[in-house]
Amino acid sequence: MSTIPEASESRRHEAREAVAGLLATAAIFTSLLGVAYRPVRLIPVAVVLALVAARMTTRYSRLAGFAIAAVVVCWILGMAIAVITENPLY
Repeated sequence: MSTIPEASESRRHEAREAVAGLLATAAIFTSLLGVAYRPVRLIPVAVVLALVAARMTTRYSRLAGFAIAAVVVCWILGMAIAVITENPLY
């Protein structure tokens, strides 16, 4: 009977890691989309996704770190492009 809780805990840990990887990937995609569309609307969402993913995972910590770096670069790039081309920020 002691092996059942360990198996359940292992599945929860694996599920949490998978969700964190998906959140980091969604943050990267959302930030790249924010560069092309409206940076003030989309990139803050990507920031939240990237920070939540970074907090949730140890297995995908490099991916979460890359997501945070991508969000920062996309924020700067998106804001610069929007201002230079006189497109709306939000």
